Amino acid sequence: MAEKVRLAQPEDAERVREVIHEAYALIRELNLHWPAAHADTALVRDNIAENDCYVIEVDGVIAGTITLSRTEEARQFTDLPFLKWFAVHPEYQGKGIGGRLLDHVEREIVLGRHGAPAVTLATAEKHPWLLPMYERRGYERFIAFDPGNGDGTIHLLRKILDPGRFGETRAIGGDRRASR
Repeated sequence: MAEKVRLAQPEDAERVREVIHEAYALIRELNLHWPAAHADTALVRDNIAENDCYVIEVDGVIAGTITLSRTEEARQFTDLPFLKWFAVHPEYQGKGIGGRLLDHVEREIVLGRHGAPAVTLATAEKHPWLLPMYERRGYERFIAFDPGNGDGTIHLLRKILDPGRFGETRAIGGDRRASR
């Protein structure tokens, strides 16, 4: 099984949409208002163009994706990089592929390429397994808020990648709205 992590290209948009759509079925069932859960190919193409959207291929097939946001989504809360749209197609779940993709982006991209000492992401408290999964991976909750859209409590989590340099960043209060 050959794996490769790379930046998504515009021609990958339909497969990336399919991966996200299939992986986010529970998010739609929970009636969470996450843009990725309802994304069409055009929105996925925009995400690829506007952010650093990574994919992991298994034997040449895109099996998972994660986006390092280049927009101001989390800037109201922190200066740290923000991850979103993390998904692994159900056919590939339970094989560690998502973990390897997340590890690669944390280590090689966020810490290595960008030199950021930590990374953030957001998830909903009402999702039955995402918070515990991220916490097992070393993420810690540091801001909780209710966006007022029916999603309930949203947690912004961070993972410290370089403890020695972590004190150079800031976490701020402010407006409690964020996107996933």
